Amino acid sequence: MTETQKPATRPANPNFSSGPCAKRPGWTVDALSAALVGRSHRSKPGKARIAQVLDKSRALLGLPNDYRIGIVPASDTGAVEMALWSLLGARGVDLLAWESFGAGWVTDVVKQLKLTDCRTLSASYGALPDFTQVDFDGDVVFTWNGTTSGVCLPNGDDIPAERGGLTICDATSAAFAMDLPWDKLDVVTYSWQKVLGGEAQHGMLILSPRAVKRLESYTPPWPLPKLFRMTKGGKLIEGIFKGETINTPSMLVIEDALDGLAWAEAQGGLPGLIARSQANLAVVSDWVAKTDWVDFLATDPATRSSTSICLTVVADWFTALSADDQAKAAKRMVALLDAEGVAFDIGAYRDAPPGLRLWGGATVESTDMAALLPWLDWAEATVRAEIAA
Repeated sequence: MTETQKPATRPANPNFSSGPCAKRPGWTVDALSAALVGRSHRSKPGKARIAQVLDKSRALLGLPNDYRIGIVPASDTGAVEMALWSLLGARGVDLLAWESFGAGWVTDVVKQLKLTDCRTLSASYGALPDFTQVDFDGDVVFTWNGTTSGVCLPNGDDIPAERGGLTICDATSAAFAMDLPWDKLDVVTYSWQKVLGGEAQHGMLILSPRAVKRLESYTPPWPLPKLFRMTKGGKLIEGIFKGETINTPSMLVIEDALDGLAWAEAQGGLPGLIARSQANLAVVSDWVAKTDWVDFLATDPATRSSTSICLTVVADWFTALSADDQAKAAKRMVALLDAEGVAFDIGAYRDAPPGLRLWGGATVESTDMAALLPWLDWAEATVRAEIAA
């Protein structure tokens, strides 16, 4: 193949966006035909559908029996905000950030809640903060997988099972793709639009007994919007975690979530989903190892995400460019691939270093990932030739 010759094979599904993510293989709108549109979410059938989502999610994730799981408004963002506004302030807090969303939670805590007893432990794109420096006698806020950096925690070994504070974990691009140690996590949030390929707007909030105890024993000094309130009269509103949602959910979206969960069960549950995601990472890893113009943004192989796979261009022609020209060159590669219809929405996040970001969650077929990679070679060669000319 010459430098600018297009590959012969195309991915069957070009959707490699990191959110919303590819639908499960074989999905059509017919999957929503049984949705209870026009019915109240408070009706007996409506409540039953919502409860199914909770029950299936609990079983697939392997949640401990005494953990609560509920559907909340505003996607993963809403779930995280509920936790921050409802739980923080009782103790000092360590905020860990190594990419855009983690940095966003730092901003919320420092500038919106205006907490002063807090520390920020940060790392640049491609690395993790030093978890051994975290004070787990206070509360800790962190992402499990850095969606915009492709850097994830390899395990929960640095989190003590016995700790004074709460661990609040944004796991939106990790849930259903990575093994989460529930005894180390007190609050976990995610959305359906990532690994399950579901539709947006609703978030999931998981609480440990320790988190529930905090909610029932601590009242924040600031007002809480109705959408954030999880207690009444000093007691947890248990209905939230039994399908009685705070606001009206879309029954179409509920049906789509059930379809994704049923598909997940058919893949062998959580182990099957993890294996599918790891297969995508393996395909990319093998290609990166033999490709001299590209590398992972994550510097430590143990921290490389299998879902948000972030790549950086390391070729001499690229690194010799100014920062602005690097950004333009990376965007040109993305535009070429989009125009060919082989990969949509794979540019690096706007705050991240210029590069590519491939979603490798369970709904992406590894055969499609393998078919995409020669196209990345083609795009790099094409842009290199354009700049040389």
